[in-house]
Amino acid sequence: MQIAEKSVVSIHYTLTNAEGNVLDSSEGQDPLAYLHGASNIIPGLENALVGKSVGDSLKVTVEPEEGYGPVRDELVQDVDRSAFSGIDDIQIGMQFMAQTPWGEQPVTVVKVEGDNITLDGNHPLAGQTLTFDVEVVEVRDATEEEVEHGHAHGEGGHQH
Repeated sequence: MQIAEKSVVSIHYTLTNAEGNVLDSSEGQDPLAYLHGASNIIPGLENALVGKSVGDSLKVTVEPEEGYGPVRDELVQDVDRSAFSGIDDIQIGMQFMAQTPWGEQPVTVVKVEGDNITLDGNHPLAGQTLTFDVEVVEVRDATEEEVEHGHAHGEGGHQH
């Protein structure tokens, strides 16, 4: 069976950045299961997997536009420390949920200068060219429930 819309796909993968540093991997874990065509994975990887079958291995380089997007300067904001009531020690790398016009969004503290806290709402991998080494380990038709829910169920997928 080939990977197509409404198929559940299980893959083993290793994700590296442009410098070759491993950012994530399924090595030693269950494969990642996703519902193809439901935007469960980044578009560049999903598009490269169309038509592949069990046993296929591929190396996919994904540019930011087909990955986590370019870095958007408007998602970086300076906020006064007073916005963090009850939190005395704010450190670089801390993450918070911020209310935005698009709903709640995770933000990361990227700079602390006195009472000025700089937050970044970009995905941590935004602006990066990513390379995936992928092996397709299973392809099956999605159940009606999986299509309705928009994700794979069971091992490596969503557990209800």
